[in-house]
Amino acid sequence: MWGMVTLNAKEYNASLFGIKSNGTTLNTTSIQRAIDFIHEQGGGTLRFYVGRYLTGTLVMKENVHIQLEEGAILVGSTNIYDYNIDVPNCALIYANGANNVTIKGKGVIDGQGREVAYNLLAQIQSGVLKDPLDYDRPRNRRPKAIYMRSCENVRIHGITIRNSADWVQVYDQCVNTVVDSITVDSKAFWNNDGIDIVDCRNFKLLNSFIDASDDAICLKSHDAAKICEDVEIRNCTARSSANGIKFGTVSAGAIRISRSLIIRYMTPFVRH
Repeated sequence: MWGMVTLNAKEYNASLFGIKSNGTTLNTTSIQRAIDFIHEQGGGTLRFYVGRYLTGTLVMKENVHIQLEEGAILVGSTNIYDYNIDVPNCALIYANGANNVTIKGKGVIDGQGREVAYNLLAQIQSGVLKDPLDYDRPRNRRPKAIYMRSCENVRIHGITIRNSADWVQVYDQCVNTVVDSITVDSKAFWNNDGIDIVDCRNFKLLNSFIDASDDAICLKSHDAAKICEDVEIRNCTARSSANGIKFGTVSAGAIRISRSLIIRYMTPFVRH
């Protein structure tokens, strides 16, 4: 009965897939199965209600939307092997070529980044994993909170993202992306860029608050054959330990700003 109702409504409660909200059960397999199932059915929304949902890497699929209701927290596992560490730009939420995807609501994504990074470092120092160290920090395998590449029609709205082990969120060669009314609070570890917009076209960052360790808002070009263009940043507040807004460091192609760029920048402060 519930299957028929859910299919008609195109909305699916996380609990229907055996996903636990107790903060201790690792839900990676069950959440991924939910995402895959919704994709196979032609799309829909996976809803998370109040609770802590522990997970490793989740791979977003086309036409799948995640709704984090107020009080719902996606919590990143502290075990580095629960992430897709063997791909470039591993992340808690990962998408490659997935069009029409959404993450929205008043809920939270918490990467537990400090614990993840130090556990990764322990694995490197013990010789189990190989990853070059830059200034005593792992170069490649720290998971980002969100990484999306070559996706079209991405919507990120309302959520809070905190405590990433690396850059908080990266949108790489994405087209028609809107990030609106989000909060970033990430000072867990090195390189907590608030948002990196890489070789994207028609990108909007609106009405958001970003408090980050490292650059708050960063526009980049990683591919000499690509260009980061038609980017609009409006009505955002940023605090940073480096730059409120930065163009580069990597500028392999080009960066073109063709719309209004309005940022309110808060002066960095020193904690005692």
